[in-house]
Amino acid sequence: MAKKSIVTPKSLQFLEKYINNAAPTGFESEGQKMWLDYIKPYVDDYFVDNYGSVAAIINPKAKYKVVIEAHADEISWFVHYISDKGFIYLRRNGGSDHQIAPSKRVNIHTDKGIVKAVFGWPAIHTRKNGKEETPKLDNIFLDCGCITKEEVEELGIHVGCVVTYEDEFMVLNNRYYVGRALDNRIGGFMIAEVARLLKENKVKLPFGLYITNSVQEEVGLRGAEMMVQNIKPNVAIVTDVCHDTQTPMIKKIEQGDNHAGQGPVLTYGPAVQNNLLKLIIDAANKKKIPFQRAAASRATGTDTDAFAYATGGVPSALISLPLRYMHTTVEMVHKEDVENVIRLIYESLQKIKNNQDFRYLK
Repeated sequence: MAKKSIVTPKSLQFLEKYINNAAPTGFESEGQKMWLDYIKPYVDDYFVDNYGSVAAIINPKAKYKVVIEAHADEISWFVHYISDKGFIYLRRNGGSDHQIAPSKRVNIHTDKGIVKAVFGWPAIHTRKNGKEETPKLDNIFLDCGCITKEEVEELGIHVGCVVTYEDEFMVLNNRYYVGRALDNRIGGFMIAEVARLLKENKVKLPFGLYITNSVQEEVGLRGAEMMVQNIKPNVAIVTDVCHDTQTPMIKKIEQGDNHAGQGPVLTYGPAVQNNLLKLIIDAANKKKIPFQRAAASRATGTDTDAFAYATGGVPSALISLPLRYMHTTVEMVHKEDVENVIRLIYESLQKIKNNQDFRYLK
């Protein structure tokens, strides 16, 4: 008998709206407002920091503080140069992939509103066999239908305008959620669902829970760096995406062997506190939640690193969601993995005691 889905129709409506909304690094405010509106009924308080990271809080008066965290920003582009003929050249805002850009439709965000444009590319007929140029940062460009620089500027486009892809959320074969910016707004969705389940199931936690949606992860974990100083938590459980390595052209020897549909991925590495990781594994085993394992080297590359090494060291762990085609417009995650990440965080929180000591040596 199939398990009852954690994600409700109302939750799924929010997820679709949340993914379709643009929230590029440094310009996350509209998405953060949307997220906060969704989570408010399930929490007691919240605060927003100076750069837009949000912490929604359950039991805010408690001295012992536990964070569950995701990041809210998506990769994008900045307008960098406008040619005399009205073509627009770009700089990355985060790890945007230049190779997928040609023929994509985009939205240029201006003070006058959205301006539509496309990434142009020379027709196949005009390219020489064996001597074709590949897409590179210095040759991809936007065409917004203008023929002069002045005409572009009259639309409100200027150097520094942010550019996002025009792609929308969908469900593929009733198995995968697909869209741009699942990295990592799907994480924001999952931690919000944890808050909802705690509220609906009337779970009383013996500590303050800070459900944190951080900005600016894609440019160096900056939002998390600020939030750990603001909250000064005792424990942090971070969720982000990792690579599903089962698709073509992925080298498992380099990237590991993780499968979409086979559960959350738990990471081993210097930033991951072993006793906290053991607690999460115990929760998974007790509740029969499937999980996979991954190994990090010097760093996880996620907000886990920002929490782990701040304020004298915060016991931190990483629960990742396998994702296909990261940093493209068709990022894919398995519905069952989403459910199981939510369940694993929810169950792990209930194993943490008030003032629990996670030190390596006791």
